[in-house]
Amino acid sequence: LPQRLATLAAAAREEAWQSRQQLQAQRQEVARLQEQLSRARQDGERWASALQRAQREALEREATRGAEQARQQELIRDMKERLLELLREKDALWQKTEGIDTPMPSPAPRDAGLCTRCRKDFRLLSRRYNCRLCQGKVCHACSVDVGRQGRCCLLCYQQRHPQAT
Repeated sequence: LPQRLATLAAAAREEAWQSRQQLQAQRQEVARLQEQLSRARQDGERWASALQRAQREALEREATRGAEQARQQELIRDMKERLLELLREKDALWQKTEGIDTPMPSPAPRDAGLCTRCRKDFRLLSRRYNCRLCQGKVCHACSVDVGRQGRCCLLCYQQRHPQAT
């Protein structure tokens, strides 16, 4: 019996020692898991903080973009109003100038031997014509034939027929 008790005691000590070893390993595992949990919580807090910061920045960017868009829309509205003002002014000026006739050219000096436009001498090859509008003396190159009415100088013709220029 004493030997049996000694064997049982040795087995119990061995089992106790193994249990302590397992308990110590489990405590170490618990400590490691608690450390991982602590790091995970810290990471979670950092990520939550970063997320809040990103959301705040996004809201600020959205507010800035909204304000900029409002300014641009106001600028466009102002530009449209200014364009309408300018168009109205142009129309008013157009109506004022529509009744104004172009002035008649003043007659050139009456030097009988020179063309009043190009100042060329009248000779055998350069014939003299009287402008039917301003009565100036012009050469062939400085006049236009207007059919039965005769010839007129280029300046008078251009003023009477602006589409021809």
